Parts: sequence; C-alpha cells; structure tokens
Amino acid sequence: MFIKNSIKARYPAHRFLGEESYSKGQSREYLIDEKPTWCVDPLDGTVNYTHIFPMFCVSIAFVVNNQPVIGVIYAPFQEQLFSSCTGRGAWLNEKRRLPLIHKPSVPPMPSEAPGKCILSCEWGKDRRDVPDGNLYRKVESFLNLAAETGGRGGKGGMVHGVRSLGSATLDLAYIAMGAFDIWWEGGCWEWDVAAGIAIVREAGGLVTTANPPDGPENFPIEDARLGSQQVLPHQKQGAKVRNGQCVRCGVVFANLTILDQVRKASR
Repeated sequence: MFIKNSIKARYPAHRFLGEESYSKGQSREYLIDEKPTWCVDPLDGTVNYTHIFPMFCVSIAFVVNNQPVIGVIYAPFQEQLFSSCTGRGAWLNEKRRLPLIHKPSVPPMPSEAPGKCILSCEWGKDRRDVPDGNLYRKVESFLNLAAETGGRGGKGGMVHGVRSLGSATLDLAYIAMGAFDIWWEGGCWEWDVAAGIAIVREAGGLVTTANPPDGPENFPIEDARLGSQQVLPHQKQGAKVRNGQCVRCGVVFANLTILDQVRKASR
C-alpha cells in the first residue's frame, strides 16, 4: 500500500496495476492499455522469499501506450538497483551503465546461437499434467534449446547453460546486465515483466513475441506490447535494420517452431 499511496498522492489521474490489486477472475485481456499506468509488483520471487533464497525483488514500471518507459527493480539482498528511462539508458545502482561490459562492448549473439548462449527460464505456477498445459510447452522448448546440436530431431540448440532464478523480473534484469543471453517465457503477467522490459530495451536488448516469422533470414521482428497474454523471449540485441526491416544478425529466437529453420540458415 505504501507504493500505491505514494504514487496516487503525486499522480492521482494515473492508473495503478499490481499483483496484490488484481482480482482473480477479472478480465485478462486489457489490464494495460494506452493510458498512463503504474505497474507494480512489491515482491517478485515470493517462493524464494519464503525459503530464504535471496533472489527476490521489488518491481515498478510506468507504462504509456502499452509500452513501459520507466523501469525500476530493487533486489535488497543483492544490493542491486536496476533502473531505466526511455532515451536515458539503463543503470545499476545509478552509477554503472548497463550492460556492464562496454569495452569491448557486448557482441551480438554468436553465429551458432543459441549455442554458447546462457538461457534463462522459469517453470511457472501452471503445473497441470496435460499435453496442452503451459508446463508441457515450456519443457518441450527447454529440451529443444538444451539438447545437443542435431538432437531432438534436429531441433537441439546446445545452449551453453540453463539458469532459473525463480524471479522473472530478475531474469530480465540479468539480461540487461549481460549475465544472461536469452530469456524464454510464456504466460507471464504484466507486473512480472513491465519494469524488466523497459530496462532490457534501454540496455540494448531486444524484446519480441515468439510468433514464428515468415522466414529466418529477412523478416520484420514483431514488437512485444503489454496488455495481453503473450509469449516473450528476451534477448541481447543482435539485429540490425535493412530496408526498413529488422534482420537476424546472429540472433536466434527461442521458439521451438522455428529453431530448426534458424539453425540451418546460420550454418
């Protein structure tokens, strides 16, 4: 309530959306729209917190026209404050610009991506043992990304390593920092990712949906928007613009339906 009351006192006309203020059964499709909205999760990584595992944080984002323009993430046990504002960069503890490595700068993903990349992923709360459940979709994608090259019927990505922090918000913060290369997620809520998306973008990262493109070599990269349930892979930027379109430049989308195509095209 302290965060909400503080925001409302200064910006009474702005909307407020938080995990604690959302009512179960409420419409899921339009939680965020074009109106100025503060999207807050006072404790992301609740399970970690209850088990005294120190990867939890506070997440605050300001969203306009479905796009997060300000993001703040604070991890108290790590003494890490991640922050960003559109056009002003992303920062760690207000002193170090993100990503942390600048000289030499963080390179684009390697041509053999997702090989040599660190993949971050979460298991989520949906553990239904049914083929069309979120757990099955995630496990299938995780296996494809982690399996040896050529395995899983040619879908194997052989990522360098797989990490799971138990906090979607911190996963994104660590993408911005440069510790992770790819984050794959499905079925997350706006308050889980809004601040992280703002920070990742200002750190030079790419945020997109996992919808398959028309082709692996030259295709427009679909921009991720808040306000509806989406599947979001998050990656360090390795794309460039050509003829008005974003072109894959060592980037592999963490989506099992196109992983095989992209790997073949990158050889």
